[in-house]
Amino acid sequence: MPAKRLAVLAPVAWRTPPRHYGAWETVASNISEGLVARGWDVTLFATRDSVTHAHLHAVIDRGYEEDSAIDPKVAEYLHISEAFEHAAEFDLIHSHYDFMALTYTRLVQTPVLTTIHGFSCAQILPVYRKYRDGYFVSISDSDRAPELNYLATVYNGIDLALYPLQERSGEDLIFLGRIHPDKGVHLAIEVARLSGLPLLIAGIIQDEAYFREQVAPHLDQKIRYIGPVDVPGKNALFARARALLHLNTIPERFGLVLAEANAAGVPVVAMDLGSCREVIKDGQTGFLVNNVHEAAEALERLSEIDRNACRQRIQQRFSIETMVEAYERVYSTIFELENKGRS
Repeated sequence: MPAKRLAVLAPVAWRTPPRHYGAWETVASNISEGLVARGWDVTLFATRDSVTHAHLHAVIDRGYEEDSAIDPKVAEYLHISEAFEHAAEFDLIHSHYDFMALTYTRLVQTPVLTTIHGFSCAQILPVYRKYRDGYFVSISDSDRAPELNYLATVYNGIDLALYPLQERSGEDLIFLGRIHPDKGVHLAIEVARLSGLPLLIAGIIQDEAYFREQVAPHLDQKIRYIGPVDVPGKNALFARARALLHLNTIPERFGLVLAEANAAGVPVVAMDLGSCREVIKDGQTGFLVNNVHEAAEALERLSEIDRNACRQRIQQRFSIETMVEAYERVYSTIFELENKGRS
């Protein structure tokens, strides 16, 4: 199968892989690198400053979130159209570009697989419904629209080499993610207050009003915001971590940070919403909770968690190799269906 030519369409909000935040770009990068390592001929459509072992095809210099001079919509449509104008050069396009790329799929002969990284709002669902007969993969069983033609659930995979095991527990609670109400930073602060433990908060501020009103007033010597962090910054946090708090207020779609923390051996205390139950093994790699009081109580049980077991579960279920092998099976299914359709 590696004789096939594959295009991976990454977003252009951030560089691929991202320097700090950028979950979709991270996954697109991990898939591309994993496929190249297994002998695939891969072209990555991403920003020009992206870093990859695949062939890089770019018409956008930098991510629009990293350069305010770039108009997001102009960048997106120059980028997406470029990929589809080259569709005939590939046996398959693997899109990580949400609903926008779907509008091009019936204009080309090349089959298109869309990994749905989450439904940002109900308003985008009509586009998915129009193209419901396309090929789709979900990133968790919990994040699916019932009317779509899913070929599989393929969990996101991470590069475990980036996150060495932290064998000893640190003293701090950590929050790592977007500073946004959806991610429950205010709940993490409440748990820190209830437990009396220090909290380090890291991530991009995506909602300025939320940060100003519900986060900043609570910052002090024990509860600190340190800004966005790159991979070394994450590992510095994991080395200090007693546990990662992930008290999301809406159903989680996947949660890369859950896997990254567990890969480093850090237990996760997560709200039992969406995919958290699929990523975290309750009582073994962390604890699933329903409110801040349960979260505070779970912190008293952290000694029950084996840090080596956390990492082993990530190796088995959420590694790049496991993800890429699963996508190879999906690609085979698509090629078989396409061959049947032509015969």
